[in-house]
Amino acid sequence: MYLEHFGLTEPPFKITPVTDFFFSGANRGEILDALIYAIKDSEGIVKVSGEVGSGKTMLCRMLLDRLPSNIKAIYLANPSMSRDELLYAIADRLDLNLEGQRVNVILQTLQNHLEAMYERNERCVVLVDEAHAMPLETLEELRLLYNLQVGKHKLIQIVLFGQPELDEKLDQSNMRQLKDRIVHHFSILPISRKVINDYLMFRMRAAGYKGPDVFSAAAVLHIGKASQGLMRRVNILADKALLAAFVENTHQIESRHVQAAIRDSEMVPMGNAINRKSVSMAGGILLLAATLAGAGWFLGQNISRLNVAEAQPAAPQQPVAAMQVPPTATELAVIASEVAAASAVADTSVTLLPLDQTLTLPAEPVVAAPAPRQTAAAKPAVPAKSPPLLQQRLETSNAALSVPGRAKVSIQLFYTDDIRPERMERFLGRAQRLGKLAEIYIVPIKLNGRDGYRVLYGLYANSDAAHAGMNDLPQRYKDAFAPTLYMLDDSQKAP
Repeated sequence: MYLEHFGLTEPPFKITPVTDFFFSGANRGEILDALIYAIKDSEGIVKVSGEVGSGKTMLCRMLLDRLPSNIKAIYLANPSMSRDELLYAIADRLDLNLEGQRVNVILQTLQNHLEAMYERNERCVVLVDEAHAMPLETLEELRLLYNLQVGKHKLIQIVLFGQPELDEKLDQSNMRQLKDRIVHHFSILPISRKVINDYLMFRMRAAGYKGPDVFSAAAVLHIGKASQGLMRRVNILADKALLAAFVENTHQIESRHVQAAIRDSEMVPMGNAINRKSVSMAGGILLLAATLAGAGWFLGQNISRLNVAEAQPAAPQQPVAAMQVPPTATELAVIASEVAAASAVADTSVTLLPLDQTLTLPAEPVVAAPAPRQTAAAKPAVPAKSPPLLQQRLETSNAALSVPGRAKVSIQLFYTDDIRPERMERFLGRAQRLGKLAEIYIVPIKLNGRDGYRVLYGLYANSDAAHAGMNDLPQRYKDAFAPTLYMLDDSQKAP
C-alpha cells in the first residue's frame, strides 16, 4: 500500500525470513561465519539459542545458502516428530526410500550412505529449527545419529536452533549425554537501540529506498523500547509506522506513528530472562549471565557503564584467595536485576562487559587514596601511563603475531569496544592469578568504526590442537565466556 509513496520495490519489513534482508550487524554476520566454520572444520553438536523473534530462522536460512556445495544440509522445520519420523525425514532428504523399514535397517542404511558420501568428500549436516519443541526421545535419537562415524571421523553433524527453553531441556539429567556433545554454543541477543536505526535503514534500502533516513531519533527510540530489540517486533512496528505515515501523507516517521503502531500491535512485554523460573536458582542466573555475555562476544548492548558495585552495600575487604569463591545465587540475582533495569533506560549509552568482569564480585577491592587538597598554585595532575599488564600483553601479542610461520588458530574469548585500560587491567590481573596470563593475546580492532580489543587464548598450529586447547581452558573461562576457534591471518598483526 505504501510502496510507491516511499519509492520501495517490495515490503521492507516482512516477518517471513528472506535472505536478501539478512542484517549482518549486531554480530549476526560473525555468528554466521562461526557456524560455517564449525560445520566445515570441526566436530561436535552446535547449539544456537535466542528469544522468540530474535532471528534464529533467518540465520538458519542464511546457513543453508552459504554452506559449500559438498555439504548436504537437511533442514527440519517441524521438530515435533517422533524418533521414527525423524529417521524417515532424514532418509527422505537423502533420497533413500526406507518407508516401513525397521529402525535398525534404517540406521544401517544411513550408515552405509553416509560412509559413501564421506568417501566422495561430502558431508551431511542436520539443521533443526525450533529444537526446543522437539520431544526428548527424538533429541536422544539425534545423539545416536551423531555417533555414526567411520574411523575417527563423524559422518553427520547437527545444529540445534531453539529458544532459551532448549537450555532448560538440555539441563535435565537424562539429556546430559547430548549436552556433553555440544561443543559450540551461540546466543543471538536482541539488537541494541543504537543499532536499530542501522537495521531499519538497511531493510529500507534493501527494498529499494534511495532517500535520506526516514525514522526520526524519537521514533527509533520508541521502536527500541517496545520491541525490546527483537527483530520480528521491530519489523512489525516499522511496517505499521510506515503505513501510519503514508496515511498522513508524510515521508518522515515520527514518534506518533510508532505509538500508533504500538497501540495497533498490542504487544505484550516478553519479560527479561531474569523473570524465568529457572533464574531463581544459581544455575539459571549463570545461564542468564552467559546469554548476556553473548557467546563471549560483546554485542553493543550498552550496559557496561552500569556500576553494579555502587548499587551494592560495600563489601568488607577480604583476602584475595577468598575472592575466588563464586557469587551466591542471591548476589547474582541482585546484579542481574540491576542489569535489566539499566537496559530499560532509553538513552543509556554503554557496552556489555564480559561475564568475567560484569557478574563477578570485585576481585580486588580498590581503596581510593585521599584526594589532595587543591590550592590556587596546585599543578594539574599528570595522566597515568597505561597499566603495565595491558601494555605488556599488547606488546607480546604484536611480537607473537608478527613471527613468520606463526600459529594459524587461536581461541577467541571475547571482543569489546570498551577499551578503558583499568577494565582490561582487572581482567588481566585475574588471568595472572590463574597462572594463564602468558596465554592471553590482545589484538586491537575496529568495531563499527570504534577502537576495540579482540581477546584470544593460546596459539595453535591447527584446529585439532586448538580443540584440545579449548578442552583445557580454565573452568572460569568456560563458564564466563562462550569460547570459539578463531582463524588467524596477516590482518591480525597488532599495529
